[in-house]
Amino acid sequence: MKKLSITLRVTLWYTLFMALLAAVALGFLFHAAAQSAREGKRTLMHSMVADSRDEIEYKDGELEIDRDLEAFADGVYLSVYDAAGVPLYGFVPRSFDNSAVFADGEMRTVGEEYRWYLYDEALAVEGYGTVWVRSVTAADAVDGTLAQLLHWALLVLPVFVLLAAAGGYLLTRRAFAPVRRITRTAREIGAGGDLTRRIGLPAGRDEIHTLAAEFDAMFDRLQQAFENEKQFTDDASHELRTPTAVILAQSEYALANTDPAPETRAALETIHDQAGHMAGLLAQLLLLARADKGRQPVTFGPVDLSELTAMVAETQAEAAAGQDITVHTDLEPGVMVQGDETLLMRLVINLTENAIRYGRPGGWLRITLTREEARAVLTVADNGIGIAPEHREKIWQRFWQADPARSGGGAGLGLAMVRWIAAAHGGTVTVESTPGQGSAFTFRMPAEKPSVLM
Repeated sequence: MKKLSITLRVTLWYTLFMALLAAVALGFLFHAAAQSAREGKRTLMHSMVADSRDEIEYKDGELEIDRDLEAFADGVYLSVYDAAGVPLYGFVPRSFDNSAVFADGEMRTVGEEYRWYLYDEALAVEGYGTVWVRSVTAADAVDGTLAQLLHWALLVLPVFVLLAAAGGYLLTRRAFAPVRRITRTAREIGAGGDLTRRIGLPAGRDEIHTLAAEFDAMFDRLQQAFENEKQFTDDASHELRTPTAVILAQSEYALANTDPAPETRAALETIHDQAGHMAGLLAQLLLLARADKGRQPVTFGPVDLSELTAMVAETQAEAAAGQDITVHTDLEPGVMVQGDETLLMRLVINLTENAIRYGRPGGWLRITLTREEARAVLTVADNGIGIAPEHREKIWQRFWQADPARSGGGAGLGLAMVRWIAAAHGGTVTVESTPGQGSAFTFRMPAEKPSVLM
């Protein structure tokens, strides 16, 4: 199962927290509202009973109750009784069972089918005796109001949760926008190799802005190190070309114009061979250094890739035979492309040399060329040692070798140059390999390409 993004996870936790907080808050509010509603009714009942004290008196042998005494107010009923429980004033709800005994100063809840709040108070009237004042109100009315309040709360809570989720998502996305910018910039640098790109967040003091600033500083150091490396490679290649050429020329002259002893001749031949190898290495280094700086010209023109590949295969067959490797070709004739003939020849040579270098004695090397729609497809396959899966991306790196002891004389630049030449021609190069069974490198490029300067 795919893990949720940090934005969604933070949003979910935020929503859960807000929902829990809202539920607790509504619970407290509901409890407070219930207490307030009940207490309000009880206060009114107490107040109406207390007001009746000044409205009841015994005068001229009769008990007088002021007709201004409220018998009903805001759902509360008031009634007055003599000591025997005979009604003297006021009224009670029709559904109220008035048989409840009097209890002085006690707030009660009575009834089964209908629930009532009941409060009685005994008043001593001078010259008359005791009278009972009773206040009654429907408890169900209070509970109904609370139930309606709870109903609205349950309706509002989901809406609040949805709004909290939406708000949390927007806030989280906004908060993580710099992180996405950091990720996008790092991915673009990794994919395109453009070390001049920067995150460039505006000034800020929070942790993310600090992280972005550190990344930009790191990119500055990487770019400077890479530029220094390219400059060193370029300078070293230039500086070493002349002494290498001198060594090569002098060893050729000594071999051609002198008659040294066998041991001396063998030494001169070794010097000559190694100088030639070094000259080729320096040429590749210089080409890659110029390519990195965008100064390596690529001159496009019509190239018969079939003829070029056949010529390379023929020249490489001798080197392959020296390692008991048979070269097979299957070349579709007349495959024309727009490209730099010298660079394309170097690409084919590097692929075939790589296949020979890592081939097995008694093995084979197969070169095929076909046209697929508007693309030329060149495949160089062998049944050599193959490439481990964890090494398939590393083989394109300069100077990388899986096992230097088995390098076969290679410097680790050939495939790096192949990839650059492919990209310079708007093409791609891929590899399929099984360890112990061999590899197949496939180069694809468009049939036409305008002249550009790489």
